[in-house]
Amino acid sequence: MQNKVLIVDFGSQYTQLIARRVRELFIYCEIFPYNNLPKHFSPYKAVILSGSPFSVRVNNPPHIDLSLIKGKIPLLGICYGAQYLAHFYGGEVSPSNIREYGRADLISKNKKSLFLKDIPQYSQVWMSHSDTIKFLPKKAKLIASTSDVQNAAFEIEDENTYGIQFHPEVYHSNDGSKILENFLVKISKIDQDWTPDSFVDITIKKIKDQIGKEKVILGLSGGVDSSVAAVLLDKAIGDQLTCVFVNNGLLRKNEFDSVLNQYKGMGLNVKGVNSSNLFLKNLRGESDPESKRKIIGNTFIDVFDLEAKKIKGAKWLAQGTIYPDVIESVSVKGPSATIKSHHNVGGLPDFMKLKIIEPLRMLFKDEVRRVGYSLNIAPSILGRHPFPGPGLAIRILGEITQENVSLLQEVDSIYIDGLKEWNLYDNIWQAGAILLPVNSVGVMGDERTYEKCVALRAVKSTDGMTADWVDLPYEFLQKVSNEIINKVPGINRVVYDISSKPPATIEWE
Repeated sequence: MQNKVLIVDFGSQYTQLIARRVRELFIYCEIFPYNNLPKHFSPYKAVILSGSPFSVRVNNPPHIDLSLIKGKIPLLGICYGAQYLAHFYGGEVSPSNIREYGRADLISKNKKSLFLKDIPQYSQVWMSHSDTIKFLPKKAKLIASTSDVQNAAFEIEDENTYGIQFHPEVYHSNDGSKILENFLVKISKIDQDWTPDSFVDITIKKIKDQIGKEKVILGLSGGVDSSVAAVLLDKAIGDQLTCVFVNNGLLRKNEFDSVLNQYKGMGLNVKGVNSSNLFLKNLRGESDPESKRKIIGNTFIDVFDLEAKKIKGAKWLAQGTIYPDVIESVSVKGPSATIKSHHNVGGLPDFMKLKIIEPLRMLFKDEVRRVGYSLNIAPSILGRHPFPGPGLAIRILGEITQENVSLLQEVDSIYIDGLKEWNLYDNIWQAGAILLPVNSVGVMGDERTYEKCVALRAVKSTDGMTADWVDLPYEFLQKVSNEIINKVPGINRVVYDISSKPPATIEWE
C-alpha cells in the first residue's frame, strides 16, 4: 500500500486519536515509535509528528533523523512535534509564562495559507503544553496565533512542512478534522480511498499470501471482533479454517449455546469446547486482576494447543485482536505506559507451535463494525456490546467461585435484557454488572440481611479509548434494581457507576 501516512509516536496520550482522525478521512495511516521507525519512507505520502509528555529542552529528548523526510515528504508537527521542528531547526522553545492548557481561539491567521483554508476566524482549538515556541525555526512564517500563544501555527517556506502547538485530533478543536484534511488532501495530495471494501480486498489477499495452503484455528468468542475476523479468514481460505468457541465458565447466562446457534447458517466451521471446570479450577484462590487475566490467557492457550493438535496441519492461531487491545497492553509499538494486559496480546509460549495471525490488529472497534457490514455480517452480531476476553472474571472483584459466577450471570441477564426491553441497548457502547467484594446490611421483610452489592455500568464511546457514563433513566434504574434484588438471592444492594474513562477504565479490573 503506497497511499498512506506515517505517524511518529513520541509517547503522547493523543497519538491514537491522530490515527483515528486520519482514518475518518478514509486515509490509511500507521503509528511507529520514534525509536523504531520504518527502514524506508517511500511508501508514505505524509508524516505527522505527535505530541509527547517530554520537553525538547531536557537532556536527550526523544529524537529522530528527519533528513529523509523534512523538505522531501509533507510533514506536520503537532505540539511536541512543532516544538521539535523549532528547537532543532534554528528556532527557540522556552517554558510558558502562562498556562497553555485547554480551549483557545485562533484570533489571527494567514488567509493565504492552504493549511488553514476554510478555517473560520476564532476557530476553537485545544492546547496542552507547558513549553512554547518563542522564536520560529529558519525560513518559517507565522500562519496563526491565539490570545496567549503567538506562534500557534507556522509553515516552512519552500517546504510542505508545518507546525501547530494545538491538538487538531481532539474533539475540542472544532475544525481539527478540516485542518488535517487540508494537510493530507490539499497539500499532500493523498487519495481518500481507504474504505471498508478496500480493507477487505487488501486483507483477503494478504491472508492468502501469508497462509498459503496451511490450516488455521481461530478462537471465536461470539463478539464483533472474532466474528469479523472469522468471516474475513473464511473468505480468504475457506475450509482451511476451523473456529473454536471455548466455554471458559465465565460467559454470560446461556451464552455458550446461543453463540453456537448464531453461527448456524453462516457457513463457518465452528466447534464448541466446554472447558468451564478447567478455567474455574485454575482461577481458584486468585483475586489479583492481572493474575486472573494471565491465568485465563494461559488456560486459553492450553485449550487451543490441545484443540490444534486434533486438527491435522494446523499451523496458525487466528485472533480477533484490535488496536485498543494492543494500545492498552503494549502501547501501540511505542513508548507510553501499559494500562492493563489483554489475554490475546503478547504472543504464544515456545511449546505452542502455532504462528499468530491477527487480521484486525490495526483497526479500531468502529472500523471493525464497518468492515463487518461490508462483509454482510448480521446486524445482531455487529451490534453486540464488547465483552471482555476474560469474561466475568474481571467483573467479579476478588476470588472467582462458581457461586459468584452464577450469581453475576443472573444479575447481568436481568440488566442486559432490561436495556433491550427499554430500547436502550443499541445506544450504549458497553454495559455490564460488577460483583463487589463487600457485603452490606439490608432489610427484607422483617429480617436483617447482610448480602452482596453489585454495580451496574453503562458507557458511550466511539472506539473504547475514551468513554463517558450513560445517563440512564431513573425509572429504568429503579425497575432493574428492584428486579435484581427481588430475583437474585444473595444481592441486597445495587449501585450505578458514573465514572468516565479516563480517569477510570471501562471495566473495573
